[in-house]
Amino acid sequence: MHPLESAITYKGSKEFTKSELIGILVFKLRILGVKEAKELIERGLQSGLIMERNGLLVVNEEALRGEIESEDLFNAMVKYVARSLGWDREDVLRELQSMRERYGDLDERVLVYLLGMDKGVDMSPFKDKLEV
Repeated sequence: MHPLESAITYKGSKEFTKSELIGILVFKLRILGVKEAKELIERGLQSGLIMERNGLLVVNEEALRGEIESEDLFNAMVKYVARSLGWDREDVLRELQSMRERYGDLDERVLVYLLGMDKGVDMSPFKDKLEV
């Protein structure tokens, strides 16, 4: 479950003060550290996942659904590549990190796709699901 989704479920609202959201993520739910929670909020504000309105942080639920679907696709692709190659999930993630160092900051789903292709895995089940 995405940390923001967990926070919304916990509070029952998509509106938070910054300190409240950090407190829920760090102390109540114990799913992120303080630094990670602040980075999540900052990235969310930059990407439109979180909007600032009247001094409150408001989670954009439509954007959150899109991010959750993106994470689900990434996880499905990692699992597929790992199973196809007889690797562990950690092996795939380690190889992705190596690829990220070579190719730069590409979307992680694209990196998994390229890794699979490079290793001879049939990635056709995911071809139409990638939005680049």
